[in-house]
Amino acid sequence: MRKHLHNAFMTDNPSIGEIDRIFMAFDFPERVVHGGTGKLQREKTHKNVLDFSASTNPYPPAFAWTPNLHDLSYYPDDNYTELKERIGKIFRRDPSEICVGNGSIELIRVFCSAVFRDPSREKLFFADMPTFGEYSLSACLAGAKQTCKPEKADVVFLCNPNNPTGTLKKKADVLTRLCSHKESGSILFCDEAFIELSDPHQSVADVRDPNLFVLRSLTKSFSVPGIRFGYGFGDAILIEQIETARSPWTINAFAESYAMEALLHIDELAASRVAIDRERSWLVAQITSLGLICSPSSVNFLLVHCGRNVSSLCEGLAQNSIIVRDCTSFGLPECIRIAVRTHEENTRLIEVLAACVH
Repeated sequence: MRKHLHNAFMTDNPSIGEIDRIFMAFDFPERVVHGGTGKLQREKTHKNVLDFSASTNPYPPAFAWTPNLHDLSYYPDDNYTELKERIGKIFRRDPSEICVGNGSIELIRVFCSAVFRDPSREKLFFADMPTFGEYSLSACLAGAKQTCKPEKADVVFLCNPNNPTGTLKKKADVLTRLCSHKESGSILFCDEAFIELSDPHQSVADVRDPNLFVLRSLTKSFSVPGIRFGYGFGDAILIEQIETARSPWTINAFAESYAMEALLHIDELAASRVAIDRERSWLVAQITSLGLICSPSSVNFLLVHCGRNVSSLCEGLAQNSIIVRDCTSFGLPECIRIAVRTHEENTRLIEVLAACVH
């Protein structure tokens, strides 16, 4: 883009349209950096890698699922009636209070598109910083602006547990925060994408309130990032707006089929939480012994403070076929985020990390 800027302003008579296009490009936000680059690295290097940058369940429930190829002959039901009924039965919510999307990120985008379409709503605030970058980007794309004063915000984004820190807020604390939103008329957007791998008793998915929207995902809990499926709970009026704003047939037949089956096994995630807690404790002890510091985490990843810029460390790990999340894009250039994986994989990580640190 800098080359285009230079060329345009070196021209004697740049057109108004060309200048407009330049400044539109200059003002347009950049894409958010994400983890989960294992597939890309395998394609580039043709080598197997251990991807600790993607925080998915290392011990997902095992169940049989065989997609029906016949389903590909039909458009999905764009109302996703059976799917919403199943979600509603599990979470004790009416289908009119449930929205679905092609992954939780699509629902973040559509939520912002629907809510910030109202010209009286234009400001957002983050309950925790640093946090997931898609909130800011989605709001920006919808024309919203960030405020440093929570009382001035029309929407407050709360990631619980927070990404990248792993901090979990208690349900009582979230409900206390919700009370302040009721007084101001703002909306609390509570992203619970990781809560099933932390403590689902702290979820507010069962709370009916016009000032609350709750986001969920199957990706992390069932370790299926290739199946894009997210869902959310909110006031029926807001849900109708979100469902109208999202693209038709956004959930393909295979994703719908998988979600229908996976939701029947959601209680089996209790075993996942036990295994994750055990491995996380072991990882914290091993990482601490290397002279690094782990932020307290309640979920399946760790924010590790390395005390120096981590770019060379990440490069050294990658050369040994291990990928971690460089947290520079979170504003934490001295931190990495490490997923909790199986004990064998975690052991390999510690071996390579020890060699790179010393």
